[in-house]
Parts: sequence; structure tokens; C-alpha cells
Amino acid sequence: MKFKGLIVFSIYFYFFTVLSAQEDEGIKMLNEKIAKFAEVEIGYDNSILSENEKKTLVKIYEAAKVIDEIFLEQVYEKNSEIRNKLISGNSEKEKLNLKYFEIMFGPFDRLDANKPFYGTTAKPLGANFYPADMSKDEFEKYILDHPSSEKEFTSEFTMIRRKAGQLTAIPYSEYFKDKLKKASAYLREAATFTENSTLSEYLNKRALAFETNDYYESDMAWMDLKNHVIEVIIGPYEVYEDELFNYKASFECFLTLVDPIETKKLEIFASYLDDMEANLPLADKHKQYKRGSESPIVVANEVFTAGDTKAGVQTLAFNLPNDERVRAAKGSKKVMLKNVHEAKFEKLLKPIAGKILDESYLKYVTFDAFFNHTLMHEMSHGIGPGVIKIDGKDTEVKKELKEMYSIFEECKADILGLFNNIYLTNKNVFAKEFEKELWTTFATGIFRSVRFGISSAHGGGNAIIYNYLSSENALYFDPSDQKLKINYEKMFPAVKDLAAQILLIQATGDYQGAKDFYAKYGRLSESMKILIGKLNDLPVDIKPIFAIQSELN
Repeated sequence: MKFKGLIVFSIYFYFFTVLSAQEDEGIKMLNEKIAKFAEVEIGYDNSILSENEKKTLVKIYEAAKVIDEIFLEQVYEKNSEIRNKLISGNSEKEKLNLKYFEIMFGPFDRLDANKPFYGTTAKPLGANFYPADMSKDEFEKYILDHPSSEKEFTSEFTMIRRKAGQLTAIPYSEYFKDKLKKASAYLREAATFTENSTLSEYLNKRALAFETNDYYESDMAWMDLKNHVIEVIIGPYEVYEDELFNYKASFECFLTLVDPIETKKLEIFASYLDDMEANLPLADKHKQYKRGSESPIVVANEVFTAGDTKAGVQTLAFNLPNDERVRAAKGSKKVMLKNVHEAKFEKLLKPIAGKILDESYLKYVTFDAFFNHTLMHEMSHGIGPGVIKIDGKDTEVKKELKEMYSIFEECKADILGLFNNIYLTNKNVFAKEFEKELWTTFATGIFRSVRFGISSAHGGGNAIIYNYLSSENALYFDPSDQKLKINYEKMFPAVKDLAAQILLIQATGDYQGAKDFYAKYGRLSESMKILIGKLNDLPVDIKPIFAIQSELN
């Protein structure tokens, strides 16, 4: 009996030891994942606000918190269930899983091709916008069989569900009715406090849009904001989360305060939009001079963000709205987030440069080049092909390129950001010496973006750029010291050639061409793997700690 008891104890001890080791390894892995996001306090100067504006800010903040809840539901159907389970857990591992879950807005690692870090279920490509078991073929066949349903099925603002065995499209205003009703009430209350009539009009029209599912009038009102201190946009915009088709828009919110001095400095750039369109390496028949004609530029400091823009990697700037009707009528607005730029430059870009560049290049890695490229990136979203004609039918680039659209649009904006900055240098807006700063800072920034994962729109777009420029010997990896080198003479010709190819794919709606181009260049080449490997001890991005959240919660 004693011998039998010893065997049982030995087996128990063995499994306890193994499980403890696995638990320790899991805790270590989660701590490493969380450490990839450097915590940065995001404060704001409320002394520039009147008492009424402070009340407006608080009410918009309350609405933004509702947006967090809507986006969480859009990401994955079981997110609320998983979050509640993690909140009720007491173990160290459960607490770490909850912390990473909150960074990622779900149990999927956005830095690792959306692989699950909690549980084993793979993330549906269509997130929660479509039934989890729905295939692309089923969706496309339904539209083929029911052509009158195409508009509502491909709308950015509908959820696809099954009803009585058939696919059906449900407007966001109906599907998220209770949450949107709550957000609308906060926005209407905010509108009663603001002293700015254009902001009041936007907030009221956006509250109405949440109830009607029609965002056009409120997007137009957002473009008309004037003399405002609070710069806010709230609603469904980007389609990155829908990796099945890039059709469905995710809810997000940017709550910021305008920096009027820095904004004034950038007004000159908007005057060059038509000139930049004319200068594109694209046949004249594809150029669209009316698109983006107004294009106001705002420099702001972030106060709070919610939803899609807060999940994983933080946004540096935004260029909205995405509605081509609004862009045709009023252009688009570029909002540069200065305090986020400053945090990322110090926490990410400078340390990356020190790891991958020879010391002689470091003087060319500058904040101005980093900030200006983001500006031109956002401006470049507003030029080039938008509405196009295929086989005599009016359509849009995003509809034709489907799931490839986001990667190619981000690639276009990045490569045109370089191309257009050189154009402005040639126009003496920048000094000629600024070119080396642009090339070097951007080359460094590639490795900030690809660390997000090449399955992400920004990471995939930058992988294309790196591999294309490397194939043209504009960038090259020196195996003798394992550093990235830049051939400044070859950079512009390679950038121009790549821009021409990306723009042509968009202008012709060439879906297969996009897939083939991505298959050739959108990969982690060996030199990229080596350079990325040198960055393992650096954070990948920042995790904002919003002062307004600690003040009001």
C-alpha cells in the first residue's frame, strides 16, 4: 500500500511540476507581450478650455466610452463573455490575460497575425461583421443571386447575419441600437454646452446619424468645423478589421484639442494639392483633381481615443471622412496628433535607428522628417484614384480591390508621402538638405511599421516598400555589419516607379494584379528578419495612459 501511495504521489508531483512550469512560461510570455507596449501618459491642457467647453469635453468622453463597447462587439462575438471571465479571475495569469486583452480588444494578438493568445479559436477573417461560418463564396453567391441586395450587403454600415437560413443585412443603427442611443444622448448633451455653433451642429447631426445610419450630412458638418478648440470625430470609418472584404467600417473616436500655432504653420501644404495630383506618375485620364480640393490640415493633441484606433498599435494621424461623396464635395481633413508623434519618436523611432543604422546615419533621423512624412502620408490618402470606372460602371477602388484595398491604400499613402515631400523640396518649401532626413527617417520607420505584422495594413504596405526598394538597390542590407544602408541617388527613381505601379493597380481596380504584386513583395525577406530580430528588446508601440480617464473614473 505504501508503494502504491508513493507511485500516486510521484505521478501527482510530476504533473504538478509540469503544469507549474507551463503556468510560469505562460506568465513570462504574457509579460513579454505587454512589455512590447511602452506606457506613455497622454495629458492635456484644460486651461485653454472655457468652463462650458470642459463640460462638452466630458460628455464627448462619455460617448467615446460607448464606442469602445461597440467596437469590442464588432471584433469578436465572444469578447464580452471572455472579458467577464477574465475580470472575475484571481490568478496572476488571468490578470495578465485581461491586461493584454484590453490592449488588443480581444483574445487575438494583433502583432502576431491575429493568432489567439487566450484560448485556441482562430479569429474569423470577417471579425464579427459576418456569421463566423460564412465563406467569401457564400457571400458573393448570395449577391449574384440577389443583385438588388448588393448595396446593403457591401455597405460599410451593416452587419451580415442569418435569418431563417438566409443571409440578411442589418443596419448598424438597428443592430447596435441601445448602445448608439446612449452615445447619441451624450453627444446631444455635449452640443448644449459648446459655445461653437459648428461643433454643436456636428454633434447633433452625428447623434442623428447614429439613429438613421446615414452619416453623409454629419461628415459634411465635420468638414465645416471652424474656430473650434475641441476637434472630435466619432463614428464608423476604417475597414481594416474586416479582413474578408474590407467592406465593413469599425467604430472609433478621436477626442483632441487643436494646436492653433502648429496648425497655422501647415496651411501652405494644402495649397499644393492640385499640383501634387498633376505631378502623380499616372496617366492624366486617371487623375482626379476635384478629390480633396479643400483638405484642411489640423495639428492637435490627443485627449482620448476609443474603438478601432485604440486597438493594438496607436494612430499617428487620421485623414477622414472616407465617403467619396464628401471628398468630391469638400475634400478630406488631415488631423496630425502631435503628442502621439512625440511619444513614438522618442520611445520607438530613435531606439530603432540606433539598432539598425550605422552611426553615420543617425544625424539624419529627425522629428521634423517623421512628422512631415506622416503629414504627406495623410494628404496622399486624399489624392490619386478614388471613384473609378470599370467596364463603363462607376465604382470605387476599395470595392474593386476588396481585402487587398487597405494594404495597397496604406502603401500608396506611404510611398506618395515620400514622393510628395520631394516634390515640395523641389518647390523650395523645404531645404534641399532635408532630403537625406526624409529618406533616412522613413527607412527607419519601415521597421517601426513592419513590427506590427505584415498582415496589418501598415505593416504589409511597408513590407512591399522595403522589398521593392531593396530590389532596386535603393536600400540594401550589409551582411558585414548587419546594418541597413541607403543609396540616396537611387531612392527617388525607385520610389517613383513603385508609386506608378501602385497607382495603376488602384486606377484600374486590378484585384488580381494587387494579389500578384503583394505575393511578390509583401513578405518578410531574410534581411528584414535579421533587422527585426535586432529590435526584440525594444517596445513595438506605445500604450497611452489617458489623464482624462484617471481624472473622471
